Amino acid sequence: MGLFGLFNREEKETLARSLSKTKEGVLGKLARVVVGKNKVDAGILDELEEVLITSDVGVETTLKIIERIEKRVAKDKYIHASELNTILREEIVALLTENRSGEASGFVLPEGEESRPYVILVVGVNGVGKTTTIGKLAQQYGKAGYKVFLGAADTFRAAAIEQLTVWSERTNTSIVKQQMGSDPAAVAFDTLISAKANAADLVIIDTAGRLHNKINLMNELAKIRNVMKKVVPGAPHEVLLVLDGSTGQNAFEQAKQFTAATEVTALAITKLDGTAKGGVVVGISEQFQIPVKYIGLGEGVDDLQMFNRQTFVDSLFEEG
Repeated sequence: MGLFGLFNREEKETLARSLSKTKEGVLGKLARVVVGKNKVDAGILDELEEVLITSDVGVETTLKIIERIEKRVAKDKYIHASELNTILREEIVALLTENRSGEASGFVLPEGEESRPYVILVVGVNGVGKTTTIGKLAQQYGKAGYKVFLGAADTFRAAAIEQLTVWSERTNTSIVKQQMGSDPAAVAFDTLISAKANAADLVIIDTAGRLHNKINLMNELAKIRNVMKKVVPGAPHEVLLVLDGSTGQNAFEQAKQFTAATEVTALAITKLDGTAKGGVVVGISEQFQIPVKYIGLGEGVDDLQMFNRQTFVDSLFEEG
């Protein structure tokens, strides 16, 4: 990210290109809603509601957006149909502002020795790009000058350990791992001990992505959190839920399951490149009141961006 957390031109172009399918769908539907219309009225709002729901914004968030626009229409009495795009942008940005999405400015960790190492616990089901996101985070924070340690606490799958090892080598990052089937909490404990001994700035802990038994998931995550606190008071400082944006409504269900299992503090929405379901970013963050912090826009090691609400919404609704 550019100086002071501002998006540079290349990053904006990457975002716009990645959201092109979502944008085409949303703008195309909006154009049909307002064609031949002069005034934003109940009929237009009914059609707008359908546009947002079919764009994977989600029912609850859609109703909230419609209600806010209704209040503006009632207050201003006359709003031209051509203003609908602008109003929609403003209300979506307002919703994202309220849940603090897009507030992070660059890959920067909190200052102060008491927050070292800063610990991120990463959760999410298998296949959403969780381990890949961890590798990209290691790359970005490493480029920012931080010393990063990875903890391979997804010991349920040998492939997860192997994949994280590949990312550690690719990003020149230290990794702590044990054999498949080892106690995940023990891996997390050892990772933090090693990170502290080596004056690491950031520790990122991978976890197993199983949802077949929520009780086991809750117990496992609680145990990991408890042992980490013994090494680093206050850890984990962040619990990052990784969701696959291309799955649309399935991502909502995963968010529901994981927020019930543990206290999620931030979201990373992956695989937004090439999907028409980018609306989930707005819906999930608003419905669960959890800020979106990162978005994944491709397979490359640098294809992970800090989420910026204004730039994101502009990319969705900017014509041309």
